[in-house]
Amino acid sequence: MVDEQFSDSRVAALYDLHYPSDARGDFKFYLLLVMATPSVLDVGCGTGALLHKAREEGHTGRLCGLDPAVGMLEVARTRTDVEWILGDLAAAPGWDREFALAVMTGHAFQQLLRDEELRIALTVIAAALTDQGAFVFETRNPLVREWEDWHVRYSSEAQDSTGAVVRCECEVETPVRTELVSFTHTYTSPAWDRPRRSRSTLRFLAPDVLSRFLADAGMVVAEQFGDWDRSPLTDVSPEIITVARRR
Repeated sequence: MVDEQFSDSRVAALYDLHYPSDARGDFKFYLLLVMATPSVLDVGCGTGALLHKAREEGHTGRLCGLDPAVGMLEVARTRTDVEWILGDLAAAPGWDREFALAVMTGHAFQQLLRDEELRIALTVIAAALTDQGAFVFETRNPLVREWEDWHVRYSSEAQDSTGAVVRCECEVETPVRTELVSFTHTYTSPAWDRPRRSRSTLRFLAPDVLSRFLADAGMVVAEQFGDWDRSPLTDVSPEIITVARRR
């Protein structure tokens, strides 16, 4: 599923302004993995910030970013020394043991909403990994019910490249009764002719359910952490950070 907002490169560019990489707890975690691996597939790469940074830090191996949002990839393609592929995993090239590491950052994994969509994605990723390769991703822990404060956490102001101030307001659709959480982002600016609004849905899966989906795709959980400091996963951990390998 592609958010409407990210089909517009002007709005997609705001993503890194509202969620700068140096303020994201996951960025350093993933960058260390990428820098230690010769071939990396970034699924749902967005604006390409992670792979851009890897090149800036001196990564000389193969870096490939995949994303279904045109606007996001327009921003990512400002760097030409990385492979950028427009599309989702269902339409991805037939990779066969080509990547030592596959990642899904920024909770992109939670955008796989349907069982069949999730199974296809994991099967493609498993096929893309080398025999010793790893798939690393994170999902938010459903027990923590983090969405209850998103209206505060993900509402902010940022200044775009023209100097215009853009306000982002997040609103969660309540009550939340299933593992699917829907929410909207509304972007407004005095410099714009109209607001821009998007609606998104994320799926919250428990660790045992994640393990079953991975097993069906021929992968096993090698490690799991509860936060970016690699602390153990508990019921109150904000994240479910999973390192999976081919079985």
